[in-house]
Amino acid sequence: MPNVDDANPLGRYLRTRRSLVPPDVVGLSDMGNRRVPGLRREEVAFLAGISSDYYVRLEQGRDRHPSEQVLRSIARALQLDEEATQYLIKIAKPKVSGRKRPRKPEKVSDGIHTLINSWPLTAAYVHGKYMDVLAANSLAIALSPYNAPGQNGVLAAFLEPEMRELHTDWDEMTARVVPYLRSIVGADMEESRLVELVGELSLRSERFRRLWARQDVTHRTTGTSKLNHPQVGSIELHYEKLLIPGTDMQALITYHAIPGSESEERLRLLATMDTSFDPSRGAYGNRVGSEFNTPPQAT
Repeated sequence: MPNVDDANPLGRYLRTRRSLVPPDVVGLSDMGNRRVPGLRREEVAFLAGISSDYYVRLEQGRDRHPSEQVLRSIARALQLDEEATQYLIKIAKPKVSGRKRPRKPEKVSDGIHTLINSWPLTAAYVHGKYMDVLAANSLAIALSPYNAPGQNGVLAAFLEPEMRELHTDWDEMTARVVPYLRSIVGADMEESRLVELVGELSLRSERFRRLWARQDVTHRTTGTSKLNHPQVGSIELHYEKLLIPGTDMQALITYHAIPGSESEERLRLLATMDTSFDPSRGAYGNRVGSEFNTPPQAT
C-alpha cells in the first residue's frame, strides 16, 4: 500500500508547490532549459528573501525548525493563499513524540439527528474527519445511497460509477473533494484511517492519485452541485458545509434548492418517493410505481 507521506512532509510539500508555480506568474522570465516544471529552488529563495542554502536545507529536511516569518515568506513566494499557508505552518511544526491514543468511535449528537430529520426539503448528512458518513436524513439518502451512514464520501466519489452518472459536474466535484479532505485532516498524514483511504484510492483511481499529489488545500464551504437523478431528472442544489463545534472535525452538509424553482419541485417529488438501496437494481430502487421511472420533462 502506498505511503501517504514520507519522513519529510515539509520538504515534499515545498517541492510539490514550487513545481506548480509558472515563473512568469511571479515575474521571472523563463530563460534557458528547465529540468523541472515550475520554480527552481534558488528562485523560491530569492522571492522569499532567504538564502538558497537555507531553503535547500528545508526541502531536504536538514533544517526542520523554520520560523513562522520564514514560512510566510516562502508561502508568498509560492503564491499560497491563507488556508494553504496555515497548512504549511502546521506541517512544519515538530511532531510530539509519544504513544497515540486509539481513535474513538465517531458519534453524532441527538440534537443534530433531530435537527436534520426536521428538514423536509433540505437534504442533510454528517461526515467525520475522514468523510465517513455518520448520520443522514431520508432526503439525503434519496439523493444518493452513498450519503447513507456507513458510506465514505471520498471513496464513493472516485470509485462508484453511479456517482459519475449522478454528478454532471463530476470533474469539478472530485477536484473539490481532495483539497477538502486535506483541509479537514490537517497535518496528521499518518493516521491509520487516512492511510487506508489514500492507499485504496491511489491503487484504484488514477484521477485521485493526480489530485492528491498536488497537495492542494481548500476548505470550500459553499457552492452549487448539479445532479442528474435517475428518478426525478436534473436538479441544481446549493450546498453548505458547516463544522460542528465540540467535535473532531465533524461537518454538517446540507443541500437545498432555490425556493419556487423547478429544482425545488423535483426535490419535493423526490421526498415523496422511496428510492432506497436495492443491489439487484443498481444503486437506486424505486418502489413507488412505474409513473416515476421516467424523469419529468422540463417545461
